[in-house]
Amino acid sequence: MSETPLPGPGDAEQPDFDEMTRDIAEVPAVEVIVTVAVNLMSAAAVKLGLTEEGDKYKDLDEARKLVTALAGLLDASATEISSFHAAPLRDGLKSLQLAFREASVVPDEPGQGPGEKYTGPVYG
Repeated sequence: MSETPLPGPGDAEQPDFDEMTRDIAEVPAVEVIVTVAVNLMSAAAVKLGLTEEGDKYKDLDEARKLVTALAGLLDASATEISSFHAAPLRDGLKSLQLAFREASVVPDEPGQGPGEKYTGPVYG
C-alpha cells in the first residue's frame, strides 16, 4: 500500500507571476526612477524614526546612506524626469534632510549633511 503525501505549501496551484506583474521592458524609465526614489524615502523615514514604531528602527548611520543615495538619484535624474515628478521628490528629500538634522545629537555643518553635496546646504 503506497501512501499519498499530504498536500504541502508547494502543492497548491502556483500563481502565474507573468500575469501578475508587468514585464520590466514595458515599464517606463520615469516610473522605475520614481519607484526607487519613493522606496529610498520610505526606508530613510524608517531609519530616522519617523514611523509609528518611532525609535525602534532608528539608525542615523543607515538613514544618512539612504538620504545621500536619494539625493544622488534625484540629482542624476533631474533632467530625465519631469518637474511634475521631481518637485514632490525634492520636497520629500528636503524634509528628510531636515529631519536628519533635527535627529542628530551633533548636527552636521551646513553643506555636510546627508545628500547636501548634491542639493546644497539645508538649513532648518
